[in-house]
Amino acid sequence: MRGDNPHMTQRISGPAAEPLTLAEAKDFLRLTDPSTDVLVGALLSAARRTIESATGRVLMTQSWRLVRDAWPASGLFLLPIAPVASLDAARVRRADGTWEEVPAGRLSLLGDRTPQLIGLDRAHLPQPAVDHGGIALDVTAGYGPEPADVPSDLLQAVRLTLAHFHEHRDVVGEAIGLPGAVLALIAPYRMLRL
Repeated sequence: MRGDNPHMTQRISGPAAEPLTLAEAKDFLRLTDPSTDVLVGALLSAARRTIESATGRVLMTQSWRLVRDAWPASGLFLLPIAPVASLDAARVRRADGTWEEVPAGRLSLLGDRTPQLIGLDRAHLPQPAVDHGGIALDVTAGYGPEPADVPSDLLQAVRLTLAHFHEHRDVVGEAIGLPGAVLALIAPYRMLRL
């Protein structure tokens, strides 16, 4: 059904901090050498993004943009990420390429559920004047700004993924899967699509 699936989901701004500090990450890896700071920082970011991608859950507060082709006939947007704290902006593209703001109150975040939904008043929404990418929704997503806001299972999954990436950092040209312990930790958090 046209418009019921996201055309594109992109991170506008990443988290202000990772769910683990550099010191915590290095301690978990049993590293003390300052020359490993850049590597561990990069692996930590990669571990967080991997867990976010595998679950559809945004760990730390971030801004995201969802671009759609059309308003869904169902009157509901099924969001591909969670948890979503707020709907910050909604715009439709005009024929001249500029954006028109959707009036407040025409869209609303519906409850605390997963997957999350945005309800819309379809009859009173401006229509995009282009066929592709004519609707942009900006949302704030994430469990919160502090590592303590992130569920402990997901924090442990980040730690184990970090260790896995560190252990296999020299592997070139072949895919490395996630360890079974990580898959078990994230299983209850994965957002399934029918």
